[in-house]
Amino acid sequence: MNRNGFLLIAAVLLSTAGFAHAQEGELSGTVDVTYLSSYIWRGFDYYADDHSAIQASIDMDLYGTGFGLKVLSRRGNSGGRENAEDLDVTLYYGNSIYEGETYATDYTVGWVYYGYPDEPRGGSTSGMAADMQEVFATFSWPNLCSKGFVPSYTAVSIWPSEGKSTVRNNGGWLHIFGLGYDLTVQGLTPDVPEQTLRLSAAVVYNDGAAPGTVSTGTTVDHDWSHAVFGVSTDFDLSDNLIFTPGVYHQVSMEDSVNTENETWASLSMKYTF
Repeated sequence: MNRNGFLLIAAVLLSTAGFAHAQEGELSGTVDVTYLSSYIWRGFDYYADDHSAIQASIDMDLYGTGFGLKVLSRRGNSGGRENAEDLDVTLYYGNSIYEGETYATDYTVGWVYYGYPDEPRGGSTSGMAADMQEVFATFSWPNLCSKGFVPSYTAVSIWPSEGKSTVRNNGGWLHIFGLGYDLTVQGLTPDVPEQTLRLSAAVVYNDGAAPGTVSTGTTVDHDWSHAVFGVSTDFDLSDNLIFTPGVYHQVSMEDSVNTENETWASLSMKYTF
């Protein structure tokens, strides 16, 4: 078993064992399978030339404690993308403070390991591993704007897992400033009188960060890299099954991240338990 397998098993065991006796709630979660017409990771065309991808994940709420564990696998739908296929593990904690106040704040902090199981590997001197790690903190303010707009800010620090890896220059920071709004429109069927459209916008300042799929010879400039605009909505197919389509458009502003504007669609099927 490779180290990504050990990492996954360890994450599951440590997370569940730590909360086995928690009394706040039950173990719950979401299983998600998503088709992406093009996979764009924080501005980068992850699979070059707009190739589509399938990603599957399980996101577990650990007994209502605020802690969660998410495991995600992503694969390209065309050949030749094997080395860029990743297995990611996220451990996170979310909560709220100042509830009921205008400055009420929802926050999530966490750690992510980006593993590339098919990437050629060597010892510490050959530096072939492309694995990355990340810590992040997201803050949002649901009561700050009277018209229903929700501003947010996310800070991300990412770095290569091995100092002599092929992506040793890809470490850096990302600062993501977002704005969300839920727009209620007339439903499509008599059984669903209202439909909620989730509108989103974000602008990103990239302070040198790049994914493990970008070679170390590429240097990311420290600049405003891109803005993303999106819309998505949920369709309840049953008590536990949700279908979520979405459409997104990226305005690329920094050539070292992306030389083209991007438009893509997502189709997600989610099962909650």
